[in-house]
Amino acid sequence: MRNRPEGAASTLLAASASEPLLRLRDFTVAERGGAAIVRGVDLSLARGETLGIVGESGCGKSLTWLAALRLLGPDVVTGGEATLEGRNLARLSERELAGVRGGRIALVVQDPSSALNPVQRIGTQLAEVLRLHRGLRGEAARREALRLLDRVGIADASRRLRQYPHEFSGGMNQRVVIALALAGEPDVLIADEPTTALDATIQAQVLDLIRDIRRETGMALVLISHDIGVVGDLCDRIAVMYAGRIVETAATQDLLTCPRHPYTQGLLAALPTLDGPRRRLTPIAGTVPAPAAIPPGCAFAPRCPAAVERCGRELPALVIAAQDQRAACLRLAELPPPMARTLPEAAPLRRLGVPA
Repeated sequence: MRNRPEGAASTLLAASASEPLLRLRDFTVAERGGAAIVRGVDLSLARGETLGIVGESGCGKSLTWLAALRLLGPDVVTGGEATLEGRNLARLSERELAGVRGGRIALVVQDPSSALNPVQRIGTQLAEVLRLHRGLRGEAARREALRLLDRVGIADASRRLRQYPHEFSGGMNQRVVIALALAGEPDVLIADEPTTALDATIQAQVLDLIRDIRRETGMALVLISHDIGVVGDLCDRIAVMYAGRIVETAATQDLLTCPRHPYTQGLLAALPTLDGPRRRLTPIAGTVPAPAAIPPGCAFAPRCPAAVERCGRELPALVIAAQDQRAACLRLAELPPPMARTLPEAAPLRRLGVPA
């Protein structure tokens, strides 16, 4: 996101998608000498696009992107490819990779306390990122730090620069983490459960902030969440993960109104709404299997109400279910497509009664 003029977002969205900005191809992640945790993930992200990654805890959502950025250390090995504009991230030197992390691809983590240094002032931490990725120092860095804090909605920025993370609330610290991510002017923002520890009102404010910044800058966004309602509120496309694999991908509207994989259907059946008649939520029985205990065949088969005997033997491929919609289900052609759901115009978060 280097020196983009205003209105760049619409220009980038209309640009040719011949070469994805960021791409995972047959990407795998495993502990050295252990079982595979993420298996055969294929995903692409175009410039200016928003991609949601959804699934329960333990499905490999965060691990996939942390491994792609080589943030998991030497005990984790990867296979396949993770490329940025065609460059394989696994082949970059540590120096080259340092320029990518924070400069080209920025990460917003779910726990700001783990991302912020508790013994450094907020201004010092912002200044370090501005120096590393944009070469700003002294008064220039201070002015830009003030602008970033103001942009993420932190009042009295001049005073706040001199304070420490423990003097901020959880929501304010998350805004600081977003400011740190924006400081390097990235092309891609990966937001990993950015509102998990926040109350409902602050959650909505942080998500609105991410939406507004993305529209202004035109940067691409990967939003990782266990909450399909949150992802549906922000993203152009959604990929659903289960037990380390992608089980369904589609445009957001298509996936929310006509999900094809039984797991996606289960996630939506468990989503509460305030509109329409009252209904009992339908939980998905069981839990996500551990990587070492993933059954043969379809990993979701033990929890799937539509499973038959062969589902426990054969591994389903991700195949076309409808135009621009793919699902990994052996019974895709046998089961009738679900009745199309009608979504109200309000976004999913608003349907849950969360104020703006």
